[in-house]
Amino acid sequence: MIRLLLADDHQLVRDGLRQILGSVPDIEVAAEAATGDEVLALVRADDFDLALIDMSMPGLAGIQLIKRIKIERPKMRILVLSMHGEHQYAARALKAGASGYLTKDSASEQLVGAIRKVASGGVHITEAAAASLMADTGKGDALPHTQLSDREFEIFRMLAAGRGPTEIAGKLRLSVKTVSTHKTRILEKMNLASGAELVRYALEHGLLDRNPGS
Repeated sequence: MIRLLLADDHQLVRDGLRQILGSVPDIEVAAEAATGDEVLALVRADDFDLALIDMSMPGLAGIQLIKRIKIERPKMRILVLSMHGEHQYAARALKAGASGYLTKDSASEQLVGAIRKVASGGVHITEAAAASLMADTGKGDALPHTQLSDREFEIFRMLAAGRGPTEIAGKLRLSVKTVSTHKTRILEKMNLASGAELVRYALEHGLLDRNPGS
C-alpha cells in the first residue's frame, strides 16, 4: 500500500484527486495539506511513501518546499502535480529533489501510473520535461532565465505577471527590500533594462500561464 500525502491549496482539487485515488486499491490518501507549512508539519509527524504536491500554495511552496521536504525526509518520494507547464518548472523541480512532474491536465491513468512508478523508486518524466531538463543543463547557448537561481526565477515570473515588490514580498515572506534587490539582480543577469523588457521576454519564451505565481 502506498501511503500518500496530498497537498493542494484548492479543496475542489483535493476532493477530485481523493475521488480518483480512492478507487485505486494500492494507494491510500493518508493525509492532506493546503499549505507548505502544513506539509512540513505532517512530514515531521508521520511517515509517507510519497508526497503529491502542487507547486503553488500559500507560504512556503514550489522549489523551496521540495528542498525542505528532502531535508526533513531525505528518502521521501515527491511527485509534483502542477498547473505550470513542464518547460517552466520541471527541470528545477527534479533538480531540487522531486522524482516526477505532471501537469494538472494529465489523464487520471497517467497520474496513477506516475504515483506507482515514483513510489517504487523510479522517475516519472514526460518528453517535454526531459527536453526542458536537457535544455537547462546545456552549455554556452543556455537561455538567460536558466541562469537564475530558483528564488530569482520564482520572483521573475511573479514580476512578469504584473505583481509588485510589496505583493511578492508578502507572498514569499520576504522584505520589500530583498525583493527589490532580487529584481535588480534578475535584470542584470538577464541583461534586461526594465520591467517591460522582462515581461516581453517572459511572453516570448512562454514562461507565463493563465494563473502565474498564484
